[in-house]
Amino acid sequence: MATPLSANRAIAVLEAAGLEVIQVRSWRDNNRNHKGPWGPVHGVVIHHTGTYSSQAQMVAMCYSGHSELPGPLCHTVIDKAGHCHMVGWGRANHAGRGDAAVLAAVKNQEPLPADRQANADGNVHFYGTELINRGDGKDPWPKEQVEAAARWAAALCRAHGWTERSVIGHLEWQPGKIDPHGFSMDSFRARVAQLLKDGDSKPPPKPKPTAPAYPGRAGFGPGKVNESILRLGQQLAKKGFGSHYKVGPSRSWGEADRLNVQAFQRAQNWSGSDADGYPGPETWRRLFA
Repeated sequence: MATPLSANRAIAVLEAAGLEVIQVRSWRDNNRNHKGPWGPVHGVVIHHTGTYSSQAQMVAMCYSGHSELPGPLCHTVIDKAGHCHMVGWGRANHAGRGDAAVLAAVKNQEPLPADRQANADGNVHFYGTELINRGDGKDPWPKEQVEAAARWAAALCRAHGWTERSVIGHLEWQPGKIDPHGFSMDSFRARVAQLLKDGDSKPPPKPKPTAPAYPGRAGFGPGKVNESILRLGQQLAKKGFGSHYKVGPSRSWGEADRLNVQAFQRAQNWSGSDADGYPGPETWRRLFA
């Protein structure tokens, strides 16, 4: 039996595995706990998203859900570049009902039987990640994305003392599912096993990015459209100050940008004109420090 990790602990173990984590809106409190328990947890389920129009659209949908299935639709969305977008924490609508024999095998760290029935609730017992991919056999799987997914799975397994046998694909859990389509779960588990054997080793460090030059206050405000606004929004989300974005940062300035900047400024214990939601040089410096 394993109690789910706290949201803060999850961030810590994922970042310790060398993953770039992006915190989406109020993800810590985004869950379906009012519909039933979450835990004890026994493993992780790997999914692909299916059809999408853009990565930002898919992250937003996994956070909020859709008319037929309320969100969150997983705990983490992993994009093509390997960035881990945290969209929920708690019970999530991702695994649905699957085979109790598969659940027993995961709990006992045994080889998986074929999934033939849908007689056990997986949303109680599994962490879930959605990998952005159409799943049609034509959408490529970048190595950065699959490696990030393996590191995501290994980080959670390591935190709980599980082996790679706690990692399953949706197609191994619920009859009729095909995801993830495009790579073998056996080879995926082999990579997880290697990561667990290597311990806390991280990938070679990436060159530390240089903070972008402050573009001047005139670059921000109603009607402004530029790359600096996009960079600002992305950094706000990464630092956990993106709760006012309904879809995600963009090149166009909006009220969500101002409110997110203001939240960051107030977190610096600033007030008055120092926390008006428009980034000055010191806001920019601290945000990109």
